[in-house]
Amino acid sequence: MDKRIKVLMAKVGLDCHTRGVSVIATALRDSGMEVIYLGPYQTPEEIVKVAIQEDVDVIGISSLSGGHMLPFSEICRLLKENKASDILFIGGGIIYPDEAESLKKGGVSEIFGPGDTTDSVVRYIREKVSDKAKKQN
Repeated sequence: MDKRIKVLMAKVGLDCHTRGVSVIATALRDSGMEVIYLGPYQTPEEIVKVAIQEDVDVIGISSLSGGHMLPFSEICRLLKENKASDILFIGGGIIYPDEAESLKKGGVSEIFGPGDTTDSVVRYIREKVSDKAKKQN
């Protein structure tokens, strides 16, 4: 039996707009993934600590407040510092294309926006986690 993909979902900082992250978390759960939802007001340190403790495959962070550059970069730094860079880190929300490219260069695997479907998020996670498992075998 294959191991279920485990995803940690959260909102970082003071961004309390939770509808999008709730929709994605539900879609991931409905697709058979195990979802840990930390909710709003999380710090990068809390997110990375829980991700490591829970041995997640994916961290998904939603940002609608415009304050994503520093916390996303901090999550990437903390993952590297804790030798947990193998955890897939995705983001979503209202993130300008130039900022998305900068975040990807810094370690965020993918950024999803308002035009992306829940199916595209599910498909992306499955493909990346599957690719990672193949490389480990």
